[in-house]
Amino acid sequence: MLYPLQFNPIYRQYLWGGRRFESAFGRMLPPGDRFAESWELVDHGADQSVVAHGPLRGTTLHDLVLFHAQELLGIHASQSYFPILFKFLDAACTLSVQVHPDDARAARLSPPDLGKTEAWVVLETNPGSLIYAGLRDGVDREALSDSLRRGECDQVLHAIEPKIGDCIFIPAGTVHAIGEGLLVAEIQQASDTTYRLHDWNRVGPDGKSRPLHIDSGIEAVTQFGPVHKTQGHTTDDASVQRLVESDYFILDTVRPAASWRVGGDHRCHFLVVLEGQCCFDPQWDIASMVRGDCILIPACLDTQYLHCENPTTLLRVMLP
Repeated sequence: MLYPLQFNPIYRQYLWGGRRFESAFGRMLPPGDRFAESWELVDHGADQSVVAHGPLRGTTLHDLVLFHAQELLGIHASQSYFPILFKFLDAACTLSVQVHPDDARAARLSPPDLGKTEAWVVLETNPGSLIYAGLRDGVDREALSDSLRRGECDQVLHAIEPKIGDCIFIPAGTVHAIGEGLLVAEIQQASDTTYRLHDWNRVGPDGKSRPLHIDSGIEAVTQFGPVHKTQGHTTDDASVQRLVESDYFILDTVRPAASWRVGGDHRCHFLVVLEGQCCFDPQWDIASMVRGDCILIPACLDTQYLHCENPTTLLRVMLP
């Protein structure tokens, strides 16, 4: 029998990262000042979440899918890998302007990959922080190409000044960038294919500009026009607001009362604590979960009851 699973984070260092995971989540980071991403749930080639506690400690997420598919995934047990990836992003500097291919284009790569549809939930902001999501009205492929080759990409991007709790859904083929000063939770397809269109004319640690992928990136753009914040809607559970329901993942915010029940429906649930504190049944020997903590509830488990000691906000991710 599987049990609620917690994984060791995988940190990625890029030139736009910082050390905000320490102040935001109370984590102890290794030396360095460019911790850009913390991958909390991933099954993508060599990038593997590893179980942190319990009898399955040291087991990769991919091995769980291979050897415990029915118990882990339930009604989605036909998957050969875990199809979604969850991460936190610390944008100490603005990210490059990017686009991700859709499934059809990614399948033609060598090696083949998934497309990358994603969604962001804003956790922290700085005054004036921006998200670039989509293109301004009237900007077509030719206008985008011209602006990129002139180094004036910001002239055609649609910009949003986000607030904490805002959610932005980014279908594959959408031009986008996360701006300086934002801490973001990201749910996406299990893909790591990115075309960099514009990098704000900066250089990397080696003093050189990072490579751009303008031709392949422009070809991958399939979404035109601006992208706006999602409008969440109520569900049958008064504690749950649905933010995104796509072909690839379902994303909810949960604001439970003193307790909340989850699972017991033959599907797995991935939970992320955004605010507050909650704990599981003592049988699982899981420490109280606080901000930044994540847990995967396998499909085989009966309904689980979370007990919340303070006003608590969670993200819940499910497969559709």
